[in-house]
Amino acid sequence: MISESLVHLGEKKSGIRELFEYGLRQAAVVGKENVYDYSLGNPSVPAPEEVASIIRELLEGDSLALHGYTPAGGAKEAQQAVADDLTQRSGDTIRPENIFFTCGAAPALVAVLRALAVEDAEFVAIAPYFPEYQVFVSYNGGKFVEVPPDTKNFQVDIAAVERALTPHTQAVLVNSPNNPSGVIYSRETLTALGALLERKSAEYGHPIYIIADEPYRELVYDNAEVPYIPGIYRDTVICYSYSKSLSMPGERIGYVCIPDSVTDSAKLHAAVAGASRAFGHVCAPSMMQRVIARATGLRPDLEAYDKNRHTLYNALTEMGYECVKPEGAFYMMVKAPGGDAHAFSERAKKENLLLVPADSFGCPGFFRISTCVDPAMIQRSLPAFRRVLQD
Repeated sequence: MISESLVHLGEKKSGIRELFEYGLRQAAVVGKENVYDYSLGNPSVPAPEEVASIIRELLEGDSLALHGYTPAGGAKEAQQAVADDLTQRSGDTIRPENIFFTCGAAPALVAVLRALAVEDAEFVAIAPYFPEYQVFVSYNGGKFVEVPPDTKNFQVDIAAVERALTPHTQAVLVNSPNNPSGVIYSRETLTALGALLERKSAEYGHPIYIIADEPYRELVYDNAEVPYIPGIYRDTVICYSYSKSLSMPGERIGYVCIPDSVTDSAKLHAAVAGASRAFGHVCAPSMMQRVIARATGLRPDLEAYDKNRHTLYNALTEMGYECVKPEGAFYMMVKAPGGDAHAFSERAKKENLLLVPADSFGCPGFFRISTCVDPAMIQRSLPAFRRVLQD
């Protein structure tokens, strides 16, 4: 016997992947240069040159140590480097023992969700959200609860969050800078959310955690502030990845940070380690940990992403599209003309313009475009954007 639910999950591709694969097929027919693919959020800026230099130096050293096991939570030097970096940037005191290395942000999220998935556990996600949150929660013992989006400002509707909370709520997922909107949750928003969760935690007699999903933390424009959430709400667990900040999505390196301020922090850390062990985690990639130990101070070159952001936002709004101007990440949310994002996306496909309907992000009526693309493709695609708007 085979699990039919997992067969279904494995056979069903995400809408983003389906659109991407459609684009590959079309490229074989009409030529790659005639397909305008805004589907995937795959970094288009190379990793900093320092990363390559670090890897070359490491390869010249002790091969057995470089490729051997590390402790499950990570190599000490890597934990120390991340702890020092977070301490310096946040003003908080983060110890190496607060860091648990994972194979990217997704396993970090899954480990934390599984660690908190007590009986009848509920996890709240604020739309728009990364669609895989539903999978991560539902297949790891929790109930997924969606908060509708604030489509005016794409901040957080605090009243809607309060309506979603119950005595079974274990955590609220917070993704800022946000995929898919590119919006950064303001300090005012996060302070209001923290006050609400403090009040409801006291009422329910147990902590409601914030799980801060922060793979885009360094992708920020115009000197916008990305508030350090544990400094606002003590029961915050951070899940992070270097996939976007250092353009290393295929290297699968990230971490969970559980500050000492978190209620039952040591016990939660042990539960995260236990959840990871149950999923077959041995250690995060050893060489990448040692790269990170020397690369925590590196920051991405945002010039290309920023230019794309301005080019697309200015061009589309001039055409008459209603867009949310991103403050971070490399995505843009656009209101679908006519209100039906799926119908609009299908019309766009006739122009070989690949736009992701945001229904799966919990935000119907909008579509997401990834701005981490070739600038030349943007210029080639603008007539198609205009034509599909006029259809």
